[in-house]
Amino acid sequence: MSTTAKVTARKRIDSLLDDNSFVEIGALVKARSTDFNIGAKDTPSDGVITGYGVINQKLVYVYSQDSTVLGGSIGEMHAKKISNLYDMAMKMGAPVIGLIDSTGLRLQESVDGLNALGQIYRKQALASGVIPQISAIFGNCGGGLSVVAGLSDFTYMESEKAQLFVNSPDAVDENRKELCDSASAEFQSKTAGNVDFTGTETEILNDIRELISILPSHNEDEAWDMDSEDDLNRAAVGIENCAEDTKLALESISDDGFLVEVKKDFAPEMVTAFIKLNGATVGAVANRSKIYDDEGKVSDTFETKLTVKGCRKAAGFVNFCDAFSIPVLTLTNVTGYATTMCQEKNGAKAAAELVYAFAQATVPKVNLIVGNAIGSAYVTMNSKATGADIVYAWPEAKIGMMDAENAVKIMYADEIASGQAEAVIREKTAQYQALQGDILSAAARGYVDSIVAPVDTRKYIIGAFEMLYTKYEERPDKKHGTVS
Repeated sequence: MSTTAKVTARKRIDSLLDDNSFVEIGALVKARSTDFNIGAKDTPSDGVITGYGVINQKLVYVYSQDSTVLGGSIGEMHAKKISNLYDMAMKMGAPVIGLIDSTGLRLQESVDGLNALGQIYRKQALASGVIPQISAIFGNCGGGLSVVAGLSDFTYMESEKAQLFVNSPDAVDENRKELCDSASAEFQSKTAGNVDFTGTETEILNDIRELISILPSHNEDEAWDMDSEDDLNRAAVGIENCAEDTKLALESISDDGFLVEVKKDFAPEMVTAFIKLNGATVGAVANRSKIYDDEGKVSDTFETKLTVKGCRKAAGFVNFCDAFSIPVLTLTNVTGYATTMCQEKNGAKAAAELVYAFAQATVPKVNLIVGNAIGSAYVTMNSKATGADIVYAWPEAKIGMMDAENAVKIMYADEIASGQAEAVIREKTAQYQALQGDILSAAARGYVDSIVAPVDTRKYIIGAFEMLYTKYEERPDKKHGTVS
């Protein structure tokens, strides 16, 4: 049985959807199998409630597993109800929301249940990039069911009692739950990065409503809200102080400070979030070197380096935005790649995934350099070379191959070795910075479109996206790429 409090599956649906909007489908379905005396047990709706309703007047399809019916386990008819829900959602072009609370596959139905679960996988794979898919875990989500969460675009997880695992912690060699609870929300959100949002049940349901409100319903829809009354030309006062904590910078330019951060606990040095600009949803990716708490004190610091986790987090987010025609904004402040063993094992591939995500995305792409843009790490971060449509920079920004002094030490190694170190380094560093590292030099070569005052950031970015609204760009004809 699930360890969650006895909250009914129907109550969760009613709390999620607009009042009195839910219409149930398949309410009379029951388990078909009679093996192992399962026929002697009542299985109303076969342990899952399915149907449709609205969230802020937007059509959604939802299923909610009922842990009071055979533990919410997945049998043949249970899975078929979910598959049928996906068929309807694809026809109508509406999101699917799964409220998960299940002990997993129903042992009494064996291969019938296994085959039906595989059919859910296929429906999810076909729906990927066509309609948004959201999973919210309130109880157990283990074994094969964990793949359902993994195939979703966004995964929520109740922070105290929910469990997400392929294998339970005690089944992992040299581990036990008391040592590392790898099924917990903390581990799955902070360490594994498999969960986008955590919180209480009430917080999760409210957050899903907010997310649905800002996303397009399908890949040919638009995410546009004309209710914004924020001034398009509003001055972004003090934004220059947010170059280190770029989440604050994004809030400064977003309509009314609106921001929904995705995977905030995972790789916090890379911010991925949805903001609003002139009523339109925009996906934002930003390098971050400091986190400031509510009292304005530094709570965490990071190197201005790209990490494996940060690259993969950003790549997945950009892929989602591109699939659903959501424009992408980047705030760049990066000086290289992290120097760790993990980086050496996986860094090249992770950076390639991020380059690929930006380069293959056909949505409007705007880059703002708020600090340093150094070396190939900058090229990775939505540079002009990899397809950014517009690149802006603040006046104090720097762009170049590498730090000026380090470049001089390499280029003038012989002179420095002959005893002229201090004079040569001082003179050549200033020269290199003026010729190759200055933002004006990059602008003169067309790599930066305009240098904007920080206070004018909001109006320039909104103007750029408005200009790019009708952007159309083709890619070579192919089945699909192979970088993932």
